[in-house]
Amino acid sequence: MFVACTSEREGKNENANTQKVTVAEIEAGIRAEIDEATEKNGGYFELPLAEDTMKLKLVRVHTEYLSNLGPDSHFACVDLADDKGDVYDVDFFLSGKPGNMQVTEMTLHKENGKPLYNWKQLSDKTWKRVDAEASDNRLMGVVEGEDRFRFRYEVEIPEIEESAEIWVPIPVSNQWQDVTLLSQTFENEGALKKDELDNKYYYAQLNDNDSETSLIFEYEVVRREKNPYADPDAELNMYLVSSDLMPVGGRFESIANEILKGKRKDSDLMKARAIYDYVSDTVRYRKAGEYGTGDANYACDSRSGNCTEFHSYFISLARSANIPARFAIGAAIPAERNEGGVNGYHCWAEFYAEGKWWPVDISEGNKYAALSTYYFGHHPANRLEFSNGRDLVLDPMPETGKVPFFAYPVFEENNKPSNVKTKFSFVREGKMDF
Repeated sequence: MFVACTSEREGKNENANTQKVTVAEIEAGIRAEIDEATEKNGGYFELPLAEDTMKLKLVRVHTEYLSNLGPDSHFACVDLADDKGDVYDVDFFLSGKPGNMQVTEMTLHKENGKPLYNWKQLSDKTWKRVDAEASDNRLMGVVEGEDRFRFRYEVEIPEIEESAEIWVPIPVSNQWQDVTLLSQTFENEGALKKDELDNKYYYAQLNDNDSETSLIFEYEVVRREKNPYADPDAELNMYLVSSDLMPVGGRFESIANEILKGKRKDSDLMKARAIYDYVSDTVRYRKAGEYGTGDANYACDSRSGNCTEFHSYFISLARSANIPARFAIGAAIPAERNEGGVNGYHCWAEFYAEGKWWPVDISEGNKYAALSTYYFGHHPANRLEFSNGRDLVLDPMPETGKVPFFAYPVFEENNKPSNVKTKFSFVREGKMDF
């Protein structure tokens, strides 16, 4: 079972007579200790372990767990991250008075949300560390390391009276996925094209001969778990501007300013975590109303939506705080089974800080609170990315204009948009027959 940081310390009675020290004073004390150590060690906070010394950067202080344990004795729980994006929850114990606190003990409590120990209250009301049972993130939809599977993207072409056009996203290989097109089942060969963001897509002009047929793409995929990474070719400025459904400035700037009140001197990594927490805390995952459009204004007003609303809202807020952020979409492959259907698309985001792009998935972190730390800095291996970016410009341009995001086909008959039935399915390696 996942548990939060505990504010009591073994050997300390919870009814002890405590000195009146405020949470803000304890936060100031632990921040001062971490800032001083970070400056001393070339920009990293060093956490010595038995095998090695970890070099970490501050992500956030858990203000909800800060506690005064007794006269001149305090507890703090802090998240720190390494350059790979792994987040470590560290328990700190401090002594001293406000303005002159010193760390007396620090222990590594959790790695990416998985506890290395838990706290148990004894009969005398003191607390003791106990070993945590091994946990498996796969039960909550996460495959760590690497995943291998075949993926089928199937489109049912409806009856066509005269003429039609279709655009279908084609996943490509990149740093995180190796994609091989095994087969394309459709008599109309069409054409493979790329947009300005290097998104690949299939385009075809259709007629009545293509009516009531199936367009099927089958892929072999090797996908790797994503963590923070450098991308020296990225044009950061393009990830700071407004898009049609992800405005920058205005009320989003006002909300971002409120979220980051008192945090202006914090790093962009810490600011992004504050925005991540705000979106997760204020938006409900709910498929109702006009959800699924990726409209940040809708997310802000309704406080609900699916993954597109969560990440559009996050991107608008991050960009309004001058933190570059970008959007991608694809499919989340089930972790708990090895074959079958895939329930539609899934999307995610990345933000830029500390010279790297940090992956986030706020909607999944919202659904599985125990994994909220994991999803700040990671995307699991059981995914397939179809495309990245928003307001995509395709060639030829659909009559409906730019594509807000590209997961399902764009289909137009006689220059009028129409939905087509689309199915995703997969078979994990070792069971390679659909």
